[in-house]
Amino acid sequence: MTGWATPGAALVTVGNELLYGETVDTNAAWLGRALTRLGIAVGRKFTVGDDPGQIQAAVRSAMDGADLVLVSGGLGPTPDDVTKEAVAALLGLEVHLDEGLLEALAERFRIRGYSRLPSPNRTQAEVPEGAIVFRNPHGTAPGLGLESGTCLVVLLPGVPRELRGIVEDELAPYLRQRFESRIDPIHHRVIHTSGVAESRLSELVTPLLPADMGPITLAFLPDLRGVDLRLTARGVSPAEAEDWFGRMEAALEPAVTPWRFEAESGDIAEALNAALSLTGMTVATAESCTGGLIAKRITDRPGSSEVFLGGVIAYADAVKVAELGVSVDDLRAHGAVSEPVARQMAIGVRERFGASAGVGVTGVAGPGGGSPEKPVGTVWIAIALGDSVDARLISLRGDRTAVRELAAQAVLAWLYRRVSGRESGA
Repeated sequence: MTGWATPGAALVTVGNELLYGETVDTNAAWLGRALTRLGIAVGRKFTVGDDPGQIQAAVRSAMDGADLVLVSGGLGPTPDDVTKEAVAALLGLEVHLDEGLLEALAERFRIRGYSRLPSPNRTQAEVPEGAIVFRNPHGTAPGLGLESGTCLVVLLPGVPRELRGIVEDELAPYLRQRFESRIDPIHHRVIHTSGVAESRLSELVTPLLPADMGPITLAFLPDLRGVDLRLTARGVSPAEAEDWFGRMEAALEPAVTPWRFEAESGDIAEALNAALSLTGMTVATAESCTGGLIAKRITDRPGSSEVFLGGVIAYADAVKVAELGVSVDDLRAHGAVSEPVARQMAIGVRERFGASAGVGVTGVAGPGGGSPEKPVGTVWIAIALGDSVDARLISLRGDRTAVRELAAQAVLAWLYRRVSGRESGA
């Protein structure tokens, strides 16, 4: 018997850099989402250093009651890559050179201009006996599936692009087939919101929840950019899930509409770009405290060249004056972080680039530069659109990164609502 009614998994991530905080463990989060989509429950996670004993202890614990253990990291060609050997020894498996893998590796290096395969890379063609080999489309270390009783232990490279390629192309189809009769389908629908606090959104949403939610559960997922409402349906067909999702969305619509936006990526910049494109409008940005973050968010999205004309990072007052036409007198009278300056930045950048809309943002991102009148987190934002120029004072909390992210999100959300006609929810 296994520890879960549905297939249960545990994760082991390997690397000293993860323990030292030098690298953020994005692999575990990504694997958790990928397995959940497959209908496989993740019960535990371990993080260990590049030490054979630590790796073996973690994998041994992870295997207890699990159907599947995914181990990421430590499959490279350098001396500190010891995962394969450690796990093979734990499972009592001999490691042998796979001539087919060796030739494929050599060919990969020949294509890259190497006359011979570097000797350290030969170890990546060594495979524990009986292993299932999962092809790596983006790197040199294949994924390896090792059977131990009723548990499958899968070794994956730690490079995120390589790990994801193996999982999506090779491992996921294999797991669907292996656990087909036991997988409990999981379906999600996400409602994206921005500009409303999690507690306030919960206060508005909770009274609207129907008494009978059927297979649906609701989770609030806040971050710096907003709050997502994740609807989850389990144990029903896709058609049944869609029916329940529709009913839930209809029930919650009055609460979420003022702050909701539609974007497959979850980024409001995607929704903004779509709204600009639909209306034939363009935008230009004038940024001080955000340092170009708003322009980056917009241009991160494909197709942004249709709607984004350009921007000015006007950090110094002299740049605000010379490039955007900000009044020297207003700078002296009110300071750079002020309503008049934000308004003039928005107007100036719109006129300079000939855009439909111009945005201006100026503030105190910290950690220094604040005052009793204008503490860290004081930000003025402005939008010049049509015949109007509107400005808002927002007071943000957090470190420098948080203030910049929150300010950029506030501008993008406000502009989206202006362009899409949802201003009433701002």
